[in-house]
Amino acid sequence: MSAPRAPITIVERPQPDLAPGAALLHTVYSEVCGTDVHLWHGRLAGVPYPIVPGHVSVGRLAEATPAFRAYDGGRLAEGDLVVFYDVHRACGHCEACAVTHTPTRCPSRRVYGITDGAADGLFGGWAEAIYLEPGVVAAPLPASVTPEAYIGGGCGLVTAVHAVERARVQLADTVLVQGVGAVGLSCIALAKLSGAARVIAIGAPANRLALAARMGADLVLPLDATTPEERRERVLDATGRRGVDVAIEAAGSPRAIEEVFDLVRDGGAYVVAGHYTDVGPSRISGHHDINRKHLEIRGCWGSQAGHFVRALRILEHHAARIPWDAIGEQTFALDDMTAALEAAEAMRFTKGLVAPNGPSAR
Repeated sequence: MSAPRAPITIVERPQPDLAPGAALLHTVYSEVCGTDVHLWHGRLAGVPYPIVPGHVSVGRLAEATPAFRAYDGGRLAEGDLVVFYDVHRACGHCEACAVTHTPTRCPSRRVYGITDGAADGLFGGWAEAIYLEPGVVAAPLPASVTPEAYIGGGCGLVTAVHAVERARVQLADTVLVQGVGAVGLSCIALAKLSGAARVIAIGAPANRLALAARMGADLVLPLDATTPEERRERVLDATGRRGVDVAIEAAGSPRAIEEVFDLVRDGGAYVVAGHYTDVGPSRISGHHDINRKHLEIRGCWGSQAGHFVRALRILEHHAARIPWDAIGEQTFALDDMTAALEAAEAMRFTKGLVAPNGPSAR
């Protein structure tokens, strides 16, 4: 990706020499997600174009130095399917890392497929190979998890782990999820796994709402076929006129934030996870919408390594019955990536899979 809105081009890069503790993966799948569209639109600050996109990927271990290990110290052998946490550097000693324990706000944070220039090396999944630098949090893909399920969950699942953690869902809660993209779909599944008695989803289009029901939503409300007043009545009817206990925003829309305060009960909680870029202001009342309702509002920015590990464990135990593999609807080769971005921009799929080396073979 040479610049915002520019066609995606294919270039040759030399195979890197491996530093001690490093490894090289042959890419099985990467993803086309909302972040890649934001990158293509030029909506993220400080991106060092040209870049190799693709921040969540699965690959087959092609080469590794003796010091390369999984996050738990286990050995990884050549030929193993390997996944890794996309944040590959945080300083560990700034205020965010060491004092407030919010490493997602570390100013030195580096993320595969986003913050490294193409000249820096193979730091993105839209490539035949990916360089895992020393210190990357890596793990074997569990035998029970297909590459398609892993990438279907992808960055959305890891973000959802963080969002549901921030939401502090309790047993028998009613949870509202705004948005049925990759993050919202995983939030639905995780809210149910966390003990929610009922999950309500608002979103569009119809095929995503159908998948939301398969992910565990008990009530789906079509954004494009209902008014805010109609959605409010449906939510209040479903909650004994109280409103939901917890709402999670995964829509990236300022209108979603304006609407939610009529849907959450007094003393409830609201987590904002979908505003990864600035999509404009939301008009709210500090008195009526927040203070008088005694509402808790929490942001959710990015993820930490622990969220990656928990996402992997969730897939290992639940991917057989929760259809994360259905989120990845189309597969693209490297020479199709401009078309893939155009399709993602037009919301013609929920998530695209990128197969730089051809279709996956388990």
